[in-house]
Amino acid sequence: MEAAIITTYRCNCRCHMCNVWEHPTKSEEEIKPSLFEKLPRLDFCNITGGEPFLRDDIEEIVSVIRKKSKRIVISTNGFFTDRILAVAKRHGDIGIRISIEGLPAANDELRGINNGFDHGLRTLLELQRMGLKDIGFGITVSDRNARDMIELYQLAKSMNLEFATAAVHNSYYFHKYDNSIRKQEEVISCFEELIRELFCTRRIKNWFRAYFNYGLIHYVQGKPRLLPCKAGTENFFVDPRGEVLPCNGLEEGVWLDSMGNLNEKGFDEIWNGEKAREIREKVKNCPKNCWMIGTAAPVMKRYIWKPVWWIINNRSRF
Repeated sequence: MEAAIITTYRCNCRCHMCNVWEHPTKSEEEIKPSLFEKLPRLDFCNITGGEPFLRDDIEEIVSVIRKKSKRIVISTNGFFTDRILAVAKRHGDIGIRISIEGLPAANDELRGINNGFDHGLRTLLELQRMGLKDIGFGITVSDRNARDMIELYQLAKSMNLEFATAAVHNSYYFHKYDNSIRKQEEVISCFEELIRELFCTRRIKNWFRAYFNYGLIHYVQGKPRLLPCKAGTENFFVDPRGEVLPCNGLEEGVWLDSMGNLNEKGFDEIWNGEKAREIREKVKNCPKNCWMIGTAAPVMKRYIWKPVWWIINNRSRF
């Protein structure tokens, strides 16, 4: 099972595709590190935000979750280099993923922060020099930055870093309901080029990433998702106030519901409760088509024959 912990809604960026910075949590209302002791045993945990390194107790949060999860990856904008390095020095087996939305001009415009690209790249270089193995960066693709995707992939490849992709979408989490991709053909062409690049490598992991990006093409086209959504079953989110949610793609205008709050109940009571069962039924009938949200690694493993069959039949085509 996998989890994502949204540690805070505070953020130092002013991203075009996310308005979370306009709705920050207060530090005193954010879930305390000790409450993460309630989490179950996890295969993977993503620590995210807002900007998680705005929390003064981020190292304590990592210390607690390390006892619960086989693998931890922190998602950050990479701006607070010294804070990130300090946590990495204490916990050398964690992963760090830095959000970079394009080459310098595009990144800083989209993220609404001066010198954001420089800070992110410097943080990556320092982590690499420190010897941290599980590091990389990712892009959230939109009309405004799709053309930078291949250059960023080449940068990651040359630096021997992991490279992840997603596509803009709407959510209560981002307080955004007008994200859309209008230049569909251009964006799809960029994804297809990335798929070709991934297939040209000898890393089998990259071939599965090609399948994931093929799923993003389906998402952009408005087609049904390639794998079933198991949000609230294989994976879950915990928000800064302790609410246990099936995913981060919920919308108030569609549906938005919590399984329960860790401040009030234990995780097992929440996970096995009637409210959780109701939400899993809602997930089965969810009208949203969020390929990137509900595609957790356990789902990919369970339906492994689907990406394998696609890879066998499409590697030469791309």
